[in-house]
Amino acid sequence: MGIVDKAKNAAEDAIGKAKEVIGDVTDNKDLEAEGKKDQGVSGVKKVGENIKDKLN
Repeated sequence: MGIVDKAKNAAEDAIGKAKEVIGDVTDNKDLEAEGKKDQGVSGVKKVGENIKDKLN
């Protein structure tokens, strides 16, 4: 994966963390869950990137 994809995934993870914190502070469980989901998706993408990097 390219550096652009890695940066996008890092940004997605950071946004997910922010959503989770904001959701927790404002007691918005939907936003908190969305943040956790975003972080999970970012984590899966990161694992995929690492596998591709190892194969190259």
